[in-house]
Amino acid sequence: MYLKLILVYILVGFYPVFTSGQVRVRLFSLQSPESVVFSVNEGKYELNAFSGDTLIVTKGEPVIITRYNGKLAVKARDKEGFVCDSVKLAGKTGYDSFSLRINGNTPIRQFYSGDLKCFPDLGTIVLINNIDIERYIAGVVKAEGGSGKNIEYFKTQAVIARTYMYKYFDKHSVDRYNVCDNTHCQAFNGLYSDTLINRAALETQGLVILDKDSTLIISAFHSNCGGETSSSEDVWLTSQPYLKSVVDPYCLFSRNAVWGKSFSLKDWFEFIKKSGYNGSTDDPAALSFIQKSRSVDYKTGSFTMPLRIIRTDMNLRSTFFSVVSEGDSIILKGKGYGHGVGLCQEGAMVMASKGFNYRQIIDLYYFGVLITDIKNAVVLPNFSPPNPPPHRGQ
Repeated sequence: MYLKLILVYILVGFYPVFTSGQVRVRLFSLQSPESVVFSVNEGKYELNAFSGDTLIVTKGEPVIITRYNGKLAVKARDKEGFVCDSVKLAGKTGYDSFSLRINGNTPIRQFYSGDLKCFPDLGTIVLINNIDIERYIAGVVKAEGGSGKNIEYFKTQAVIARTYMYKYFDKHSVDRYNVCDNTHCQAFNGLYSDTLINRAALETQGLVILDKDSTLIISAFHSNCGGETSSSEDVWLTSQPYLKSVVDPYCLFSRNAVWGKSFSLKDWFEFIKKSGYNGSTDDPAALSFIQKSRSVDYKTGSFTMPLRIIRTDMNLRSTFFSVVSEGDSIILKGKGYGHGVGLCQEGAMVMASKGFNYRQIIDLYYFGVLITDIKNAVVLPNFSPPNPPPHRGQ
């Protein structure tokens, strides 16, 4: 029977996504800590160095873990230190949480729940937090979405974050964890006491966004679209049927709705000449380019240049800008902040404040999708690319 099921999944080309209550997150992944201080915040922990002996750690008993000759040196208060290959600190009460402080020029201390595993690798200590998925999602919502907003907005961010996590759950499997804590995956800075965010995660527990084939979507989002989102093929050259351009009237008066930047005519000419412009430099007005709705390229005469390249090279907030000649300057009059694909965060915030619920918000920005439990999802084998498009406004 099981063999038949496996053959069916291979022949048809999909298999059900598993559901798991835990996710392994690499902490401080942008730093290279050589030492870390573990302290119990609530509950108690069992320290296991896989040598046969264990140690119970409670409040007021910090554990110092240091990289030493390719191994770990571990020292708990009033206990004899020892050297080991790796160490695990496992919560024992079910209500366990801890803090980590990494030392350096700017010491950092953050709070987590669940278990912690540490091992040395390539000149650093790898710190992996095995944490309940919904507590992780709440932490991501806080880090990616901010605080003090409507709960329907937080629910929207929770569903997006959960979708992203499951879609790229095996992104770092070769490294012995699922996701990292920076924007290469999703920002995660540990636990927060924000009750609104925690409620949003729990009230949407298990919910994800699927396309018409019941596959997890690329749940891209950005800060502000300037009134119109981008289609995925215009930004990443990959078309997704649910990531199409939509008109968004809700973000137009938000903080990141408009921006401007100016350049001298000389600098602008030099910049476009490097990309092949060989037209006249006598008429600056000929350089003008008006973008009322989103375009892919900057065009002047017969010269064409992708807007995404201009954005990257000039460090602009978005590709949604017009080019205007004023005297001896070129003025870029821009709209929005970010790549423009998927959900517009500031638009979603306004929608939530106007009484829209998270399902209505998601339906505006992702075309033809289904919000349902992760148990109803299917994925293609080896579907997740090693470097998925950024979901944030980058």
